[in-house]
Amino acid sequence: MEYQVTITETLSRVLRIDATSAKAAEDKVRELYRNEEVILDYSDFSFFDVFTNTKEESFSPYYRSIDRAFTLLHGDTFELLPQFNFKFDMVFADPPYFLSNDGISCQAGKIVSVNKGEWDKGGTPEQINEFNNRWIGLCREKLKDNGTIWISGTYHNIFSVANSLTELGFKILNVVTWAKTNPPPNISCRYFTYSTEFIIWARKSAKKPHRFNYELMRYLNDNKQMTDVWRLPAIAPWEKSCGKHPTQKPLALLTRIILASTVKNGWILDPFAGSSTTGIAANLVGRRFLGIEKENEFVEMSKCRRQEIDNLNVFSDYRSKIKDIIKAEAFEQNTFVGEEQALIDLPF
Repeated sequence: MEYQVTITETLSRVLRIDATSAKAAEDKVRELYRNEEVILDYSDFSFFDVFTNTKEESFSPYYRSIDRAFTLLHGDTFELLPQFNFKFDMVFADPPYFLSNDGISCQAGKIVSVNKGEWDKGGTPEQINEFNNRWIGLCREKLKDNGTIWISGTYHNIFSVANSLTELGFKILNVVTWAKTNPPPNISCRYFTYSTEFIIWARKSAKKPHRFNYELMRYLNDNKQMTDVWRLPAIAPWEKSCGKHPTQKPLALLTRIILASTVKNGWILDPFAGSSTTGIAANLVGRRFLGIEKENEFVEMSKCRRQEIDNLNVFSDYRSKIKDIIKAEAFEQNTFVGEEQALIDLPF
């Protein structure tokens, strides 16, 4: 029997071990460490996670980049997440806001429907709470003990999300306010213009320290502590080259989130990938990505976007348009190139 053994220390590493039982697999790994056949600090072990390696999962990636840094699954998050064992450094989720209520809005100077699709139509408050509890619970199981989750929303869903996080044992660290520098006008003239969204940042465990690249964030903010109000524009025309997702987030926003809370080569999960802005941002800064998306149109859009940055000129051009990337490279040379976690890979 082949077992997959995940060892978590200052880093994490996955080894595939032939053994007669899970206990035998763990003992074999410990012996390898003692004999220095695997060179890591044995004293830094915090826990073992041993499970049968399931190469026979009933799914295969819809798309995977040649460098294996971008993997996309086509299907329902609720069905796919329980089918594999893997721990991520960070989760970013842009779940349904449940805004599709047959209202109207203004976009590019035109009056448009706010309806996004069947996936964005809400139910009762109880149903919305149950939905958020389910998917956040599944993501919790996929997070490392020191991992963090970021979840975006508006007043339509963010309070339910916060309650679910608390009920499931997360510790909320910040509620970031994304203040859009170019919001659409309010056409009714009966309310203040809607110009903000919220992103809750929480860690899995109240007692386990989380990753926060404080010095880098301070440097990006002109050597002053970065606040929880981020003034960033909505998506630019160059981000829509493969089409536009109705709730697409700007690369500048995801880049900052990823730089704030992950290490080089870290693994990031997005359970509602959409057009995979999370994955594009992750790859632009040397992180790795698994996205899950249900809609046919959007998985194809995601694939197109990732293939686009295989062109080194496009890759460099995108990076040059994101201010945080330019500053981060000035902060530390080769910020996005490293060997950390290099041996860890998805189990499928």
